[in-house]
Amino acid sequence: MKILVMGLPGSGKTWLATRLQKNLDCAWYNADEIRRMANDWEFSDEARLRQAYRMKRLADIEKDYGRTVICDFVCPKPATRRIFNADITILLDTIDASRFADTNKIFETPDNPTFKISNLMTDDEINQFTTLLKEEYNV
Repeated sequence: MKILVMGLPGSGKTWLATRLQKNLDCAWYNADEIRRMANDWEFSDEARLRQAYRMKRLADIEKDYGRTVICDFVCPKPATRRIFNADITILLDTIDASRFADTNKIFETPDNPTFKISNLMTDDEINQFTTLLKEEYNV
């Protein structure tokens, strides 16, 4: 199961992903850490596609072994979301704009995310959400 936690920079993706990973006891890949390991800090359209493929490959390894994996990254355009091909998409819609004007300009909100989260969750809400993922999505 591939879970994409997406949204603008600063929306709380990593904050949520760390808590979900702990509750789900699954693999987790953070885009900033993957970029650091790849030493790839370019943010052109081509580089964003490259990052989507990088995240997809890592997530697919986990999925191929029957493991749940969470990946948190901006995933700003429909093309990057198609490349990643999530089973569950969690949109963090907690801010109107990030500190990065270039990302704000190209970010396209997905039409039908599996979940749209508009406020940071409390620990109890995260526990309830984790239970929902386990019971309804077999995560």
